[in-house]
Amino acid sequence: MKSFETRLSAGPNWGIDAIVAELRHLRERSLEARQRLDRPPKLPSRKVLSEIVGGLSAALFPNRLGAVEIAREGIDHYVGHTLDSSLRSLREQVSCELLFVSGQESGEDAQERAVAIVREFAARLPRIRELLDTDVRAAFEGDPAARSVDEVLACYPGVTAVIHHRLAHELYRLGVPLIARIVSDVAHSATGIDIHPGAQIGGSFFIDHGTGVVIGETAIIGERVRLYQAVTLGAKRFPVDENGALIKGNARHPIVEDEVVIYAGATILGRITIGRGSVIGGNVWLTRSVPPKSNISQAQVRNETFDAGAGI
Repeated sequence: MKSFETRLSAGPNWGIDAIVAELRHLRERSLEARQRLDRPPKLPSRKVLSEIVGGLSAALFPNRLGAVEIAREGIDHYVGHTLDSSLRSLREQVSCELLFVSGQESGEDAQERAVAIVREFAARLPRIRELLDTDVRAAFEGDPAARSVDEVLACYPGVTAVIHHRLAHELYRLGVPLIARIVSDVAHSATGIDIHPGAQIGGSFFIDHGTGVVIGETAIIGERVRLYQAVTLGAKRFPVDENGALIKGNARHPIVEDEVVIYAGATILGRITIGRGSVIGGNVWLTRSVPPKSNISQAQVRNETFDAGAGI
């Protein structure tokens, strides 16, 4: 009989060879079903994209989100260097997505298109900064606990999520939705705020506290809107086609007009409109449109059926 020490040094038998073979079979079956058996193209890197967003944020707000010490006369140099590095990395990630979608391993067309997309994205950065200035100001003015705009920019998870969304939304519009989704999910993981990059959000947008907020792909949010934690702007139901597959891309999320306030825990579902200047109280369940200046403090009790994950 082998000693305990001998058996321990040999290690237990996990049956790894059989597991590896079975995993290979499942992997190849999955790739074959997607017609990508030869060599699946690389996906954009979540880690790299997180670093890119960090670099872009630093370029947009160098004095608060940039390097610890930057002399005034060196700010433009820092911004230019940071932008160049971040945009070069972004071009590589955009190229990865374009090749992934096309199923190719390489291609000059993808490289040229990636350059064009990133160049256009870069041109939109000043407008993104303008929008973010309104968001940061709205957060400062909307929270009595905020002592300064700088505190809001550095500490508020809602602002962090909105920075990511403003960047992701432009990438989404420019035709790289996978990268946009990854950027959004980086923010979701860090803040607990889940904003689909397709959502259209006007200026002076403030999410207070923020944890648990969900905003769906086709939501449209106007100017000077404020949300609190655990608010959902979701879909009421998901239509299917004749084959039973979900119909994708249809407008299914709420329209929230200007100057609306939605308090904690409210759930607003479907392609309904919340009229300008309305106040939606906490824990309200709302599936009907309301006119401007409405004050909804408690949803009417309703019996409704939700299928296949509807409500998100």
